[in-house]
Amino acid sequence: MVTDFATMLSALDQGKNLNVVVHYGKCRLMIDSLEEKSPDVTGGMKIEEFEYFPANTIRNPKGYIATSKTVLISHSRYGYVWNYIKFRFYENGEVEINARYIDPLTLETKMNETFHGALSDKTTDRGVHLFLK
Repeated sequence: MVTDFATMLSALDQGKNLNVVVHYGKCRLMIDSLEEKSPDVTGGMKIEEFEYFPANTIRNPKGYIATSKTVLISHSRYGYVWNYIKFRFYENGEVEINARYIDPLTLETKMNETFHGALSDKTTDRGVHLFLK
């Protein structure tokens, strides 16, 4: 298990494979700037592409690693939508996760949720778990 930003960055810099698993119920959920109850759902993905932005390189006060993925899914209410997820792993261990459902024809956003968690360690579940593969 990878439990800190420096180890994550080092692993990615060496070309190692990382998987992220999120326990959304352990994260804070924000919708339209209002905090909502987080669903007790688990999700995960491989980190295949990423970018690292050191602090103050693009007017960002904290350094972070960004990664995202988009997959087409069949949703019970929206039909076929692009399921877009974006992660920002900050150098202080905080993690921001943005999840959206996007209509593939109109590109209209059907759902937009932002979760706030942190990297977990071996004893404390802070919502976000990183694993070397």
